[in-house]
Amino acid sequence: MSRSLFISAIFWSSLIGSVLSHEDHGGSCESSSNAPIMADFRPGIVTVDGHGDDWGDVDGFEFSLLPALDPDEENKYKGGQMSVKACFFLFFLFFEWGYCLYDVIASFEALHDGNSVYFLLQVGGDYAYAKGVNTKCPSVAIMFQVGESASYHNMGGCKETKDTCNSKSCRGHEVDIMHFSIGNAIPGRLYGGNPIDNGDGNGGDRFGHLVDVYSWNPHCRYLDGMGPSGNDSSGQNNWKGAWWHDSLTVHSGLVEEDSPYAAAGQKGNYYFEFSRPLRTMDRLQQDAQFTIGQSSKVAVAFWYPVEGNPWSGAQHYSINCDWVTFDIVSPSSTSSLKVNSRSSWDAASAFSLLLSVVALCISVFVGYRVFRSKSLPFTPIDHL
Repeated sequence: MSRSLFISAIFWSSLIGSVLSHEDHGGSCESSSNAPIMADFRPGIVTVDGHGDDWGDVDGFEFSLLPALDPDEENKYKGGQMSVKACFFLFFLFFEWGYCLYDVIASFEALHDGNSVYFLLQVGGDYAYAKGVNTKCPSVAIMFQVGESASYHNMGGCKETKDTCNSKSCRGHEVDIMHFSIGNAIPGRLYGGNPIDNGDGNGGDRFGHLVDVYSWNPHCRYLDGMGPSGNDSSGQNNWKGAWWHDSLTVHSGLVEEDSPYAAAGQKGNYYFEFSRPLRTMDRLQQDAQFTIGQSSKVAVAFWYPVEGNPWSGAQHYSINCDWVTFDIVSPSSTSSLKVNSRSSWDAASAFSLLLSVVALCISVFVGYRVFRSKSLPFTPIDHL
């Protein structure tokens, strides 16, 4: 059993390492976003199926997409801006690497229902899919600050090396990462935490590679439950997620034999939809814990196989060159906004109703007068 876990740890570590490189290679950085992303309380409006139709009423935030390793404005993503939407189930995504020949808007949305948070990333891109080859398919990741000293740069920023980093030497530099590579994931199907991998006590996903990871720096990142000393056996993958693209036309359910699911190069948007609990059972400082009414720090990445070429871990764009604040709005705050909106609507409705009643009364009065004038008896003038 221990030998199989050791082999599994090596496999997942190499797979994660090929994707999640986010070292600071220099370049200027002026944070372009001071406003927080707001996640409102919106229970019961979304289903995690990869489709974005049920997010239509969620307001969004727009960001220029900048290369994570050289975040200068002249190098920004040519496809357009990212629009981030937020409400209360929970949604996050703001790193991106992509390529299109037409203008797009990438959208990031978030909601919560008091128990779980939900995220949706929508980004324009020609359809690209190569079964079993993650680097020839789009990929997304969401990163949250866990430790108070954890930096956006260098994925936590711990100065220790791969041989010396551990939970003690890097205490306070923990970041929580969800990564979804879709090379083995069927569109519209749910991936992430499953009984088999969770039963092994780690954050892996052997079916669709929607994994739950933590990191101290780019050289020290592991699946939840794993670490320099092996498997703790208490880690879990708390994420669920699915993906979709506009070019996919079968909505009754796809299976693996349908791969590649659509013709390559078709224009449209990718949709990546996720959920996880606000609070998890983590006791190892590997998961971000969300509290209603409080703020968190978040970053999101998107990779894309430009012109069919495999991407590398560093090839992604970001909406910002530092953390972005993410506020989970309390139901009372959301209700106040709704009450104010409803009050304005009620006042307008009452005024319209009053005008309608007055108009009706005038119409009845005029009709009555006309009717009475026609009912008067005719008196010949020569009888007067």
